[in-house]
Amino acid sequence: MTDKFTFSLDYSSEECWGRVGRIQTRRGEIPTPVFMPVGTAGTVKTLAPDEVKTAGASIILGNTYHLMLRPGTGVLDHFGGLHRMMAWDRPMLTDSGGFQVFSLKKLNKINDEGVEFASHIDGARYWLTPEESMRIQRSIGAEIMMVFDECCPYPSDEKTARAAMERSVAWAKRCRADHPHLRNGQALFGIVQGSMYLPLRLESIKRTEEIGFEGLAVGGLSVGEPKPLMLEILDGMMPHMPKNLPRYLMGVGTPEDLFYGVERGIDMFDCVHPTRIARHATVFTTEGRISLMNARWQLSDAPIDADCSCYACRNFSRGYLRHLFKAKEILGLRMASLHNVTFMINLMNNIRQSLIEKRFIAFRDQFLGRYLDKENK
Repeated sequence: MTDKFTFSLDYSSEECWGRVGRIQTRRGEIPTPVFMPVGTAGTVKTLAPDEVKTAGASIILGNTYHLMLRPGTGVLDHFGGLHRMMAWDRPMLTDSGGFQVFSLKKLNKINDEGVEFASHIDGARYWLTPEESMRIQRSIGAEIMMVFDECCPYPSDEKTARAAMERSVAWAKRCRADHPHLRNGQALFGIVQGSMYLPLRLESIKRTEEIGFEGLAVGGLSVGEPKPLMLEILDGMMPHMPKNLPRYLMGVGTPEDLFYGVERGIDMFDCVHPTRIARHATVFTTEGRISLMNARWQLSDAPIDADCSCYACRNFSRGYLRHLFKAKEILGLRMASLHNVTFMINLMNNIRQSLIEKRFIAFRDQFLGRYLDKENK
């Protein structure tokens, strides 16, 4: 492994703000734009790491909050980090734990120093600071770490959003001081906050960029606001985001979101949505989402999606997969999850190719015309 981390911008679209590039890390290259499957507790739920690789993932996510509770940094340090523990040899990104901590109902104290909260597992109390978040992420061993920030709920008034943005900037400075540029070969991304107030967002971009990070993320969107409002905020922000850094839209990742984000210049996406809905028998197809529990599939010989090359689509019918879910067999959850993750990664690969070939708008319109027309029907 080397300690280098670079972002190269290979192509900028003439049709939109979309761009094609490469992130080089100590554990390999990440082509962008990229969809990153989420492995909350050290696993992409129901899937083995080799299956996630087969799906085409170049990077996965780990969750700092959950990993600090279980297995804990003592165990992570013993195994030499999460990569070795879970047998994943490609890049990994970890969030800071901020979103989970601030969404906890048992949160009982927050001040400028950090956050005191009660574990959702056993009620034990923890004190999480920017420096502690950095320490935990170093123990996990992620190639890309995120600063500890305060995420506003939706809706929030402007005074609340301003206070959270100010605290996020202050904490970002502490994270950078504790984790200097590429310490241990691990990059650190800043996070832009400001809720739904564009002037706050633009101020956050400027002040966070000035601290100096290896990438910049957009936090605090897709937290319950209407989709048009999220896109309006992105439209106002993106011309002001630094062009030389990878741009990460945190927690956003439905098929339509990939198009909306890439069109606006986003390079990185993640979301639990594909595996979460898969565990409830809902799968992506080019004709929209379908439920495998629907009685209409009982005698269907068709694969989930004829255009998909995943193991489930190459070997199993909708009828068989419906049977697995009805019988509560674990294979059903696994195959639906494998398909949805593969679908998202393949879709992003096709989006990237459409940018290069200058046909992104046509591809977007063709895909969404079919996908959204059939959604939930």
